[in-house]
Amino acid sequence: MQPSRIMRYNGGEPKPNITGFDMRNFLRATGNTRYDPWERAEAWRYTGRFSRFNRFKNAFPGLGIATVAFAGYCLYEHFFMQADHHHGDQEHH
Repeated sequence: MQPSRIMRYNGGEPKPNITGFDMRNFLRATGNTRYDPWERAEAWRYTGRFSRFNRFKNAFPGLGIATVAFAGYCLYEHFFMQADHHHGDQEHH
């Protein structure tokens, strides 16, 4: 066993909370179970097409294509388009 594991092992007991507050004991003392009568009716909002991932993915349609097209244009302009005019480099003869 590694020394760090030996130092962390305290006999299998959970580490005491410095505040003394235990959420499990609090929930047991309330006696109220979590019950939402509208939970089943609202479940469709967070599954399938309406999941968080799909909502984020569809938030900006076309952003990926536009980003690639703009980057391609910037590369084309930088490497293939030559500036025919030079400001400030004119010689007066």
